[in-house]
Amino acid sequence: MHKVFQRLRALIYKEAVQILRDRRTLSLLFLLPAIELFLFAYAVSLTVTHLPTALVDQSKDVSSRQFTLALSNSRYFDFKLNLQNEQQVIDAINAGTVKAGVVIPPNFAEDVTRGQGNALIILDGSDNFSVTSGYNAASAIAQKYSLQLTSQTLQRFGSDGSDILPITTSTRVLYNPDIRDLVFILPGLVALIIQNIIVAYSALAMVRERETGTLEQLISTPARPIELIIGKLIPATIVVILDMVFVLVLGVFWFGVPIQGSIFNLAILSLLFILSAMGLGLLISSVAKTQKQAQQLSAFVNVLTMLLTGFIFPRTTMPLWTRIVGDVIPVTYYLRIIRGIVTKGVGLTYLGTDTLALIIYSGLALMTIALISKKRLD
Repeated sequence: MHKVFQRLRALIYKEAVQILRDRRTLSLLFLLPAIELFLFAYAVSLTVTHLPTALVDQSKDVSSRQFTLALSNSRYFDFKLNLQNEQQVIDAINAGTVKAGVVIPPNFAEDVTRGQGNALIILDGSDNFSVTSGYNAASAIAQKYSLQLTSQTLQRFGSDGSDILPITTSTRVLYNPDIRDLVFILPGLVALIIQNIIVAYSALAMVRERETGTLEQLISTPARPIELIIGKLIPATIVVILDMVFVLVLGVFWFGVPIQGSIFNLAILSLLFILSAMGLGLLISSVAKTQKQAQQLSAFVNVLTMLLTGFIFPRTTMPLWTRIVGDVIPVTYYLRIIRGIVTKGVGLTYLGTDTLALIIYSGLALMTIALISKKRLD
């Protein structure tokens, strides 16, 4: 056992020295996640506000001006153009000048008085986030404006509205009451960074040695094949853990995204996830024959991770076959775990299924390590 630890220590030292010597790559491992975090915080938003909007006011009365003012005050619509008809609005959207248009018909005030007021909101369907934000905002503003008009009408006719019970709803947002995008993005970004680094490193671990011709030297040493792999992966694991801590500390103390749950649970389950991601990377390493192939396969896995795991897009609306593909990627389970711990503050009681999935995935990763750790040159 003592000789095993001696060999592992030598291999870990060799790999650590190799990582530390490549200072450019090492600095990028910490700089790129920070840049991504700042971009998501200050430049990227899933909720689109201040949509450039064209206005066609064919009514030009008090009611139309009040409705236009309500849309403008919501901060979702910025009126940039005053046009004459609906076709001009469509032309402006086609030209990319505006993202939305509001068309108020000539008899808007009379229709409002009869309770039949109708304004047309035109949205650019080529931009999904703009459509979603604009549609939700327009619906909410129209409903609020209608309730105000109903209240004014009741007061005008001397009724306090006690005999009318309109249906109203109240909304309470749990865990993220300010609806900050970063509270949703930060845990997912941590998961994405961990998998990207560990999969890429694991995929290149043995391929690089084989391609540069140093694999023969490693095999000629007394170290066993499984020790070679473990010795190469432990320094990478330490770098990933430091990277994860760096991003979380930046998120908590700079951007004010608190960790609501147990840091101990997060640490243990993160190690489990790292082991799972290693298995995926080593599987790529066993398939790829060159570094270029390993990089291409890793990039393909990263694309699937961003699209199919729930990092940004909800999995509940996806077809069955895409959910099945997402189930093969360990980030799918870790995303629910880290968001549950960081955002909701839940414990292992609510994370049992995803934890079990990572345990199974980790077992498969260990089997993968055992299978590919044979003393042979492919």
